[in-house]
Amino acid sequence: MSNLIRAELQKLFSTRIWWAMLIVMLLLTGLSLTFIMIFAGDPPQNGAPGLPALDDPAWLPIGLSTASGGTIFTMILGVIMMTSEYRYQTITGTFLTTPQRGRVIGAKLAAGVLVGMLFAVISVLVVGAVCVTAVLIAGGEVSLTGNRVPQIIIGVFASLALYAMFGIGLGALIRNQIAALIGAIVWAYVIESIFAAIPALQVVGKWLPGGGSQALMSIDIDSGLGRPDLLPAWGGALLLVGYAVLFATVANLTTTKRDIT
Repeated sequence: MSNLIRAELQKLFSTRIWWAMLIVMLLLTGLSLTFIMIFAGDPPQNGAPGLPALDDPAWLPIGLSTASGGTIFTMILGVIMMTSEYRYQTITGTFLTTPQRGRVIGAKLAAGVLVGMLFAVISVLVVGAVCVTAVLIAGGEVSLTGNRVPQIIIGVFASLALYAMFGIGLGALIRNQIAALIGAIVWAYVIESIFAAIPALQVVGKWLPGGGSQALMSIDIDSGLGRPDLLPAWGGALLLVGYAVLFATVANLTTTKRDIT
């Protein structure tokens, strides 16, 4: 199995797409973090809650949470890892080499998790370095064990890995690469955003993967950036595990029972 996982990683890392996604992820994450730093300490306006100041202990977990912004990129990589086999007609050779399709899908899912973890490590290190530096310059104190910081870091890792699995499951379900990529983008930027933004839909949105990620990270509701209707942290963790099992099942069933010719 380890050889299959290594082969899947080699397929991905032999292309330029992974580091292109990584660079864009860091740029967009940096942009989000910049705005959170610029507006830190602003008072509430027009009923909208303000952000804590940089030297406020409540700001650090908010800043660190921007590291989870890379979910769309790991999901896209997951889609590509699955659909590129069909696009370039390499899936037949893959299954001839390893006739047990379930093992191939398991290797792709494991490779997707590892890619998500890699992106999470880089995102957390970069964002963490910027946040800690900003807090120290502002005269604040840094605590990496309090204010839900460990939960947020775990949430970042879980989110990026989960969405990579989501992308693989989506790619197995929709074998056309363009259609699957459009579906992934629509899900991340339209569907989940709608369910998160409209109060009447938030009761459903908290059960989506994005809601589970937010619950696991448990951003302080008193800061104004959290939602009181989210699941508890442990509930968010269980929800993400459930989705991981669901995506793995979908990827396995839609591939092992489908004609690839």
